[in-house]
Amino acid sequence: MSSITFKGTPAHTVGTLPDVGETAKEFNLTGQDLSEVTLATFGSKRKILNIFPSVDTGVCAASVRAFHKAASQLLNTVVLNISVDLPFATKRFCAAEGIDNVESFSTFRSTFADDYGVRLIDSPLKGLCSRAVIVLDESNKVLYTQQVAEITTEPDYASALKTLS
Repeated sequence: MSSITFKGTPAHTVGTLPDVGETAKEFNLTGQDLSEVTLATFGSKRKILNIFPSVDTGVCAASVRAFHKAASQLLNTVVLNISVDLPFATKRFCAAEGIDNVESFSTFRSTFADDYGVRLIDSPLKGLCSRAVIVLDESNKVLYTQQVAEITTEPDYASALKTLS
């Protein structure tokens, strides 16, 4: 269990992020077109998993925008935005913002949040994903993780992106 905060109040996740060096667990997520995708869908690309509570909050939207901007400079890398948001919400947001360098997925029909240790088990955000970043290499080995200590703050983009340079 990770101990983090939401607006300074303690919050906890169901588990912890995968360890650097281990192979990421397979997952099933739902795309904006309601199709199912797995980790294997992205083949031998490097992956940035941008995990957050909801794209309808300012900090979550900022993380999507930041990784969208960075993605245009990354070779053989895909950025996956992952939240409990329904695919319709992320599709609406991405269309309105002109976000097309990243892909957005929902955990609403999967065990991803439990498998990756990011489901919040208490706080007003109970049931949503915590804010976290996981970077995977071409073989799905974990290169970097960050469980953001305060949910209302943005992740450390520079450190995450540095692992891919």
